[in-house]
Amino acid sequence: MIDIKVPPVGESINEVTLVKWLKPDGAWVERDEVLCELESEKATFELNAEQAGLLKHQAQEGATLLIGDLACSIDETAPAPEKKETVPAPVSAPAAAPAPAPQPNTTPVETNATPLAKAILEDKKVNPANIQGSGPMGKITRNDVLAALEKPGTQPGKTLFSREQRREKMSNLRKTVSRRLVEAKNSTAMLTTFNEVDMSAIMELRSKYKDAFKEKHGVGLGFMSFFTKACCIALQEWKAVNAYIDGEEILYHDYCDISIAVSAPKGLVVPVIRNAESLSMAEIEAKVGELAAKARDNKLSIEEMTGGTFTITNGGVFGSLMSTPIINIPQSAILGMHKIQERPMAINGQVVIRPMMYLALSYDHRIIDGRESVGFLVRVKELLENPLQLLAAQDPAKLLLEL
Repeated sequence: MIDIKVPPVGESINEVTLVKWLKPDGAWVERDEVLCELESEKATFELNAEQAGLLKHQAQEGATLLIGDLACSIDETAPAPEKKETVPAPVSAPAAAPAPAPQPNTTPVETNATPLAKAILEDKKVNPANIQGSGPMGKITRNDVLAALEKPGTQPGKTLFSREQRREKMSNLRKTVSRRLVEAKNSTAMLTTFNEVDMSAIMELRSKYKDAFKEKHGVGLGFMSFFTKACCIALQEWKAVNAYIDGEEILYHDYCDISIAVSAPKGLVVPVIRNAESLSMAEIEAKVGELAAKARDNKLSIEEMTGGTFTITNGGVFGSLMSTPIINIPQSAILGMHKIQERPMAINGQVVIRPMMYLALSYDHRIIDGRESVGFLVRVKELLENPLQLLAAQDPAKLLLEL
C-alpha cells in the first residue's frame, strides 16, 4: 500500500483544501494519473498517482489538510482489471431504434459562452440557462452576462421576490485575497492619481498591423503589450515606483517583473511576466495569453504568482470607466486601465471625437512622492500616445537629431 501525502507547495503555506476528487474511491488508476485537485492560499495544483493500483480515498472533498497529511493510498498489489474487447456490430444489423430526443446541454458554459463570459458566470455564480446569448449561434457574451447582472429580475425563469439564502465556505484563495486587500489598505499610505490617454495612435497601429502580426508571431496584438512596454520604460526612469519598502530599507529593482491581474473562476490572481523590460511585443502577448489560460484552468504555479515588482489591472474588460485599484503588497504601485470610450476633446482649438481611456495609478506615499507618481503616469501617457517611442524610449526625431 502506497500512501499519497500532501506535498510542500511553497514557503509559508501550511495547509490546503481538497477541492474535488477526479478519480472515485475504489477506481483503478495508472501511474502519474491525476487523482484530485488541491487548493492553497495562492494557487490550485493536482496530486498524481505514484504507482498504478486501486485508489482509496483518505480525505473528503472540502477537507482542510496540513502539509504531509494523508490524502489517499494506492494498493499497487491489486490485480489490474481486465480490458473488455469490443465486438464490432454486424454489417447487416437490424434497423436501429429511433434516436432519443436531444437532451438539453448540461454544461452550456463550456460549449456556448465566450471564455470571458464563462469566467464571469462562474465568478458570480450565475446560471447560464437564464441568459439569452446574443453572439453567433446563441453564444453568451460578456455583455449578455453583465446585462443579466444589472437586471436580475428580468432573467427568464428567475423567481420574483425570492428571499432564499445560502452559505458557502470561503476558498483559501478568496481568504488570502481578502486578507491581503485589508492589509494593503491598513499598512500603506495609499493615494491615487489619474490621467487620461488618447488611444487613437495605438488603435490605428493595431488596425494596420494586427493581421501581419498574427501571421508572423502566432499571437494577437492586444493592448496589454503596449501598456506593459510603456510601464517598463517609465519604471526604469522613475525607480521608486518599481521599488518597495523592506523593513527599514528600500529595495530597488533594475528589472521589471510585471504582475497582470486576472479574474479567474476562483478569484483574483496576479501571475507575473518576468523581465518584461527585455521582452518583445510578441513575447509579451504570448506570455499574457499563456498566463491567462493557466489562470482560467487553475493551473498557475506558486512561482508564476509571486515576486512581481509592479502590477497592471484592466477593469475595462468588465466595462469599468474609472476605479482606484488597491496596491498588490509588498509592491508600491499599481496601474489601472479602463474602458475605451469616445469623448469630445478640445485639440488645437477644435472639438474632435477621440477614443479615450482613464488611467489610475495607486501608490504608496511612504516611498513614492507626488512628483514621481504624476511624472510616471505622464510618461506612460506620452509613450502610449506616441507608440513609436516604445522602440527607443524617446522621440524618434530627437533620437535622429541627437537631442
